[in-house]
Amino acid sequence: MEAIVYTTQTGSSRQYAQLLAEKIGCSAYSLARAKETIPADSEILYVGWVSASTVKGYATAAKRYNIRAVCAVGMGQTGTQTDVIRGKNSIPDSVPIFTLQGNFDVKKLHGVYRVMMDIMVKTAGKALADKPDRTPEEDDLLDMMINGGNRVSPKNLSAVLDWYEEKGKAK
Repeated sequence: MEAIVYTTQTGSSRQYAQLLAEKIGCSAYSLARAKETIPADSEILYVGWVSASTVKGYATAAKRYNIRAVCAVGMGQTGTQTDVIRGKNSIPDSVPIFTLQGNFDVKKLHGVYRVMMDIMVKTAGKALADKPDRTPEEDDLLDMMINGGNRVSPKNLSAVLDWYEEKGKAK
């Protein structure tokens, strides 16, 4: 693996990319920096933030690099929504997907994303708050919407690191 390449909006993807880089012993670059540094067709692990099930920057990275695995960072629980992410982004079945729960702070969002998430928090947050039989995952999501939160954690990377030890090192 040549490098870890990431795209971030609020910093969660960068944090995960840096944690992974430390654990597997390679460098992490933003997608913009990678285009200047990492040769085309290099093998990378891609870490991108999720908006409406789209992994931002994935399509651009996939055109340039040989993506060995994708880490999709969003508000959902780690390890969930992989089928939706795969389908929405047309990620080949041969490329493993790992979903990672990141941070959420509306104030760190920019432009249209901030407006969209303000609306989502008001509408979906209210519907979730009014739901009488919320699951623990829904309680966590509601808490994140209302209070913000930092969910980046090295323990969330265990499946990625297991994959890397088993298959990621092999070419």
